[in-house]
Amino acid sequence: GQAKSVLCQYLQVTQATNQIVMNCADIDIITASFAPQGGEEINATGFNYQNEDEKVTLSFPSALQKGSGTLKIDFVGELNDKMKGFYRSKYTTAAGEIRYAAVTQFEATDARRAFPCWDEPAIKATFDITLIVPKDRVALSNMNVIDRKPYPEDENLVEVKFATTPIMSTYLVAFVIGEYDYVESQSSDGVTVRVYTPVGKAEQGKFALEVATKTLPFYNDYFSVPYPLPKIDLIAIADFAAGAMENWGLVTYRQALLIDPKNSCSSSRQWVALVVGHELAHQWFGNLVTMEWWTHLWLNEGFASWIEYLCVDHCFPEYDIWTQFVSADYTRALDLDALDSSHPIEVNVGHPSEVDEIFDAISYSKGASVIRMLHNYIGDEDFRKGMNAYLVKFQHKNASTEDLWDCLEQASGKPIAAVMGSWTKQMGFPIIVVDQEQVSDDRILKISQKKFCASGPHNGEECPNWMVPLSICTSEDPKCTKLKVLLDRPETTITLSGVSPDQWVKINPGTVGFYRIQYSSSMLESLLPGIRDLSLQPVDRLGLQNDLFSLSRAGMISTVEVLKLMEAFVNEPNYTVWSDLSCNLGVLSSLLSHTDFHEEIQEFIRDLFTPIGLELGWDSKPGEGHLDALLRGLVLGKLGKAGHKPTLEEARRRFKDHMEGKQVLPADLRSPVYLTVLKHGDSATLETMLKLHKQADMQEEKNRIERVLGAISAPDLIQKVLNFALSEEVRPQDTVSVIGGVAGSSKHGRKAAWKFVKDNWEELYSRYQGGFLISRLIKTVEHLSMFLFPQSFFESHPAPAAERTVQQCCENILLNAAWLKRDADDIHQYLLQRKAPPV
Repeated sequence: GQAKSVLCQYLQVTQATNQIVMNCADIDIITASFAPQGGEEINATGFNYQNEDEKVTLSFPSALQKGSGTLKIDFVGELNDKMKGFYRSKYTTAAGEIRYAAVTQFEATDARRAFPCWDEPAIKATFDITLIVPKDRVALSNMNVIDRKPYPEDENLVEVKFATTPIMSTYLVAFVIGEYDYVESQSSDGVTVRVYTPVGKAEQGKFALEVATKTLPFYNDYFSVPYPLPKIDLIAIADFAAGAMENWGLVTYRQALLIDPKNSCSSSRQWVALVVGHELAHQWFGNLVTMEWWTHLWLNEGFASWIEYLCVDHCFPEYDIWTQFVSADYTRALDLDALDSSHPIEVNVGHPSEVDEIFDAISYSKGASVIRMLHNYIGDEDFRKGMNAYLVKFQHKNASTEDLWDCLEQASGKPIAAVMGSWTKQMGFPIIVVDQEQVSDDRILKISQKKFCASGPHNGEECPNWMVPLSICTSEDPKCTKLKVLLDRPETTITLSGVSPDQWVKINPGTVGFYRIQYSSSMLESLLPGIRDLSLQPVDRLGLQNDLFSLSRAGMISTVEVLKLMEAFVNEPNYTVWSDLSCNLGVLSSLLSHTDFHEEIQEFIRDLFTPIGLELGWDSKPGEGHLDALLRGLVLGKLGKAGHKPTLEEARRRFKDHMEGKQVLPADLRSPVYLTVLKHGDSATLETMLKLHKQADMQEEKNRIERVLGAISAPDLIQKVLNFALSEEVRPQDTVSVIGGVAGSSKHGRKAAWKFVKDNWEELYSRYQGGFLISRLIKTVEHLSMFLFPQSFFESHPAPAAERTVQQCCENILLNAAWLKRDADDIHQYLLQRKAPPV
């Protein structure tokens, strides 16, 4: 479809010129003219499009003189199907009719697909938007509607005029036209909040509304700067490539924003709480003060990815969300950042096509992790003082990373720029090596740092150094930091006074510092009882295990040591700790699927998870909360996948009751039950699941099924699932999850998924060209064996926007191969002898 538009732009001509160059992509200009203030209109005589650079040059017959004036452009653009720019989104009405909504997604550089403009974050303007739309449709934009009147030329259309926006960047402009219902509320500081949902689903917007209404006042208070617009809308869009987008005053989301009390699971609520917190933080940090250029994108995203947790912790303290941060963001960032193919948080961006690639876990997760470390180093009070100074000083303007460091430095009196520069300008992070000796009542620690690499410690000549905020606690008070120091050189010695020989010493309590730790064996020995008796904090039990797992992958300790440590978690009650253990066991299980003792690791997993599974049972007990629900789903899914007989039988029984309408499965049990019956199921099971998918009214239920379909084991059925991934039944943005589910479930699944990606590369690539979905697609084959090396394929099928992902993938495959070669025999021996009867 095409959209006709008119652009009127007030300009300042700073020196006489007969050309105007602006950004423009997939747009046909019909006429353009410039009218100097109080002067004669001059018509442009030529339009020269530079398609590669997404620019157009307008040529005028005579020079435009210095002074202000109005540029007027009549143009036609396309309503595309690329999920970027101004695009159409397909949805089905309750009556089963297929219709389209029109939606925008401009970040990073796609406003130029909707109207000719200067499409760079530092070039800010105010926007007056008028939309001419069918009169039975909802039309939304950044600001509130100030006028709505019939369109003179067609009685079926209306002209909707919105208030003038504040000075803002083009990538935050938005408009949506479609059929929606909404729920509405007022925040305690008088802002109108609405959540727009598909027609008939307004109820499902209530949870997001509650979160948004609590969140706005939280940020008002935290930043001491009021939200600057009269309203904010949150809207669930059917086809949406990103998770969400922070357009000022009109935040767009996937349909995952919708929460239904009966059919939504706890993790979906948590996702909504975090993403709403993230996008609303951007209303200040990003929208009010915007990065100077895309090089500083990490600050925008890293900051919002950190503060979303602060906000959720405020709204939902029962989520224990900061422990989850460590598992979800911090350890993920450490894993990526230990690769040779990582990159510094701050990446110089030249051409806009390079922007997509820095929307990755380094910008978001490492960014958030170093800001968490910084917040801890400065302390909350000074941090807030500095943040407020920054927002007030740069409001409606642009700023760089250094500007924020200056404000925080002035507020705290600490060397923020120097410390943070070492974390943002160089890639990687240190491993802190610790040894100790006892001298009467003093504990003397020898501490050194060197770069940590996934392939083992860095031994080159030029070893980078970091300025590392270290904190230390002892078993006397595991929650309280005894000493803080800034390690600004390769090594140091620290004396802790008044620590008796029977106390343990732990570095990095709270697992806040962005580094891994290698303890001497005696120090490690003394910490292990703290896991068994739970005297170490959950986040530190998690961190200790995660560090050791990572060291074993890097060949610095034996994997057997980690398996022994994992067995110490028998009494573990904490969801997030189990979640992290489960992830690492998943990696190990994938690795060992290439050996003939894959069944032994399944048995190890069953043994580890059985006691907690028995304790939790299948049904929620009175007084249980959010984390119990998450833990039950995790444990039953893990046991079911590993073939634990009683779990499998119970899952089949409950699935049958669910299908026959006898007893509907609670939402929190659906994923584990679906996964279990599929993993050990046949073609009839798959048929039933596909039927469930077709009948599902909620996108969440469809996505839940899409993610687990790959668990089916028979080769012909795996093929069927892969073909389903590209069918009309699956939204384009969700195809990747189906393929990923196949790749993640078994050795055969990985081979089949990789072959499928290769065979369908043209179609998949054209669907996601340049977007970050292509990176996610490539990540799905990360655990390929060394026999299916993808490098040669990508040499002949370049995917420029995902080049780094391909490198990371290939590097991980080599690391896995080396790991397997090094440790497979030891692991096998250990798994055999732990079951052997004592002699």
